[in-house]
Amino acid sequence: MIINKDFPTPDAWLNHSVSYGETDAMGVVYYAEYLHFFERSRSHYIRERGMSYSVVEEKGIFLPVREASCRYRAPARYDDMLNIHVGISEWKKASIKFIYDIYKADRTVHIASGFTVHACVNTEGRPVKIPEWLREIF
Repeated sequence: MIINKDFPTPDAWLNHSVSYGETDAMGVVYYAEYLHFFERSRSHYIRERGMSYSVVEEKGIFLPVREASCRYRAPARYDDMLNIHVGISEWKKASIKFIYDIYKADRTVHIASGFTVHACVNTEGRPVKIPEWLREIF
């Protein structure tokens, strides 16, 4: 297995089967779909900690993406089973950085890696300090 031994904890793994609609004319996962994979795994990470994005938003906190990056290492194709690894690598006063590694099902092929940085904002879209209750669940 090829797994990043320095990956932050707590972490989560999401299994995902590549659908036909996520691929391009060559049967390879379309490059922008990786950001959707990141989003699904991030939501999964939050749910595993006992909360959902909708509850976070009901509490008046929003986490819009401020920056995103993806490095493509090997192609994923239609019907591949992927394992998406997600964790938080950095906390700042009003932002959070999630990191991601995507592997084939047996975790011997590293498909992609990346990160997203999220601002912490209130209902008016103004930056706010990350609430303690949010830090605690993560």
